[in-house]
Amino acid sequence: MWLLLLEALAALLILVFIVWWTMFSGRRRDEPHPSGPGEEHPSGHDERGPH
Repeated sequence: MWLLLLEALAALLILVFIVWWTMFSGRRRDEPHPSGPGEEHPSGHDERGPH
């Protein structure tokens, strides 16, 4: 039983680490957010929706 709980905890920690890594690894702290005013959305569409 303890082995199952330990394995579940390890899987949860790995999941949290992967999410943290993907959220914060690509950008420096002093860098502004990439989608500022006047820039296109990464998908190529405007964020405001249909005109």
